[in-house]
Amino acid sequence: MRQNSCCFIGHRKVNCSEDLRQKVSEIVESLFVKNNVTRFLFGSRSEFNTLCLDIVSELKKKHPTIIRIDYSTGHELAMLETDRKSWEKIFSLIPTKDSKILYVDEEIIHKTRYDSGRASYVERNQEMIDDSDYCIFYYDQNYLPPPRRLKGAMTTYQTKSGTRIAYEYAKRKKKHIINVFS
Repeated sequence: MRQNSCCFIGHRKVNCSEDLRQKVSEIVESLFVKNNVTRFLFGSRSEFNTLCLDIVSELKKKHPTIIRIDYSTGHELAMLETDRKSWEKIFSLIPTKDSKILYVDEEIIHKTRYDSGRASYVERNQEMIDDSDYCIFYYDQNYLPPPRRLKGAMTTYQTKSGTRIAYEYAKRKKKHIINVFS
């Protein structure tokens, strides 16, 4: 029997309410039970991603056939200095040296992992979407990332969010999209 896949993509900062947790949990369980989704694909550095990984890990306790797959990019392998304290706290909670830090079962090495720049997550997200039957998004169409300034420029410009780019890509690829933003 074919294993169906689902990826999770969302804004870096989200309102991780109990309602959102419950909503995502019900959707994930339904995808597993009704649609034979056993492979769940994760990126990184997003509160939504962390929430979904936690939910899928809880579900895996009941359904051990679930496979959690990490898709990471090269620039995400480095720890930001601003993240150091929170990561040190997380690392201190790991009970043994044999524990998987990301609590995933497989890792997909993105083809541009070591030669892509800062926006490599766009290509990574597209690969996750290509490898998925279902895409669960936390996408607020009104969200705008902070304006950027080109080096040496006096003016700023507005970019699309990575989540918006991924959402539009999934629509073009005619994926089953579930947007949990309310």
